[in-house]
Amino acid sequence: MDVVFDIGNVLLRWDPRFLFRKIFEDECRMEHFLSTACANDWILETDTCADFAAAVAARANRHPEYAAELRMFDERWLETLGGVIEQNVAVFGRLRAAGRPVYGLTNYSAQKFDMSRIIYPFLDEFDTVVVSGREGVAKPDARLFRILFERIGRDPHELLFVDDSPRNVAASEELGMAAILYRPGVDLEQELERHGVWRQGASQVAKRVSRRDA
Repeated sequence: MDVVFDIGNVLLRWDPRFLFRKIFEDECRMEHFLSTACANDWILETDTCADFAAAVAARANRHPEYAAELRMFDERWLETLGGVIEQNVAVFGRLRAAGRPVYGLTNYSAQKFDMSRIIYPFLDEFDTVVVSGREGVAKPDARLFRILFERIGRDPHELLFVDDSPRNVAASEELGMAAILYRPGVDLEQELERHGVWRQGASQVAKRVSRRDA
C-alpha cells in the first residue's frame, strides 16, 4: 500500500486568515468577508478555474465592498501559506528515501501551485501529483481520484490516502481506498505504521534483495 498525500494542511499549512489578519483590523469584519465574499465554496471554485485572476475579478464585481481585499487574495496568495508541517514532510521524505512511490492529490489552483513549487521544492518530489486546477475538477468529486488511479496505473485498494477533509476522506473510502483523516496532533508516522505501510516497505525491499541475489 502506497501513500497519496493531500497538500493543504497535510504537508503545507494553509488558511486565508494567515493573509487577512494582516489586512483586517476588525476580526469580525474579516470573518464576515471569509463567510461571504471569500467563502470556502467559492475558494473551491478557484481550485478548478483556468485563470485565477479572472475568477477573482469576477468575484470582486459581485462583492464590490470587498474588491480590494479580493484582489489581495490573488496578488498576495502566497501569504495564505503558513509553512511546512515539518513532521509530515519528514514522513514524506522517509518514504522517498525508502524508494517508495509517493503520490499527491490536491485541490490547488494550477497557477498558485506553480508559484508554491518555487518556495517549497519538495512539491516537485512526488512521483505523480494530480492538481485540481490542471484537471478542471476538484475533490471530493470521484473524477479527480479516477484521474490519479489511471495516471499511476494503480487500483484504489493499493493506496492509502491522507487528507484533512472528512468529505474527501469519505469520497476516497467510497472508491475503495484506505484513508487517514489528518488533524493537528495526529502522529502520521504512527498512522502509517498502523496501516502497515512501513512493514510492507521492508517486505518489498527484502524481496528485491532476494531476487537480486538469486
